[in-house]
Amino acid sequence: MSQRSDQVAEELRKIVSRVLLEDLHDPRIGFVTITRIEITGDLRHAKVFYSILGDANARDSTLEALEENRGLIKKLTIERLNMKYAPEIKFEEDKSIEHVFKIDEILRSIKKKNGM
Repeated sequence: MSQRSDQVAEELRKIVSRVLLEDLHDPRIGFVTITRIEITGDLRHAKVFYSILGDANARDSTLEALEENRGLIKKLTIERLNMKYAPEIKFEEDKSIEHVFKIDEILRSIKKKNGM
């Protein structure tokens, strides 16, 4: 990504995080963290990666709520983002945290086997 894309992605991450925290009052949205945003070079499309604490039901209901509120999120983003337009937003769950926990669990079991 270019420096401009990186800057827009970071600003968008902050704005979307704030919108979820302060403006959306949907009880289906659990404890969500916006982990990163990938934005196209033309700044027209953005993948918003998020992580959520909770079980499968919490994940499903959060994604459903995010998808249903995408229009409002985009509207509020346009108002706060200093650009002519806001990128189209697509939400995607960030699975990297789960991978970190799995790797940590594997390392602990190896350590335990080796008597460390």
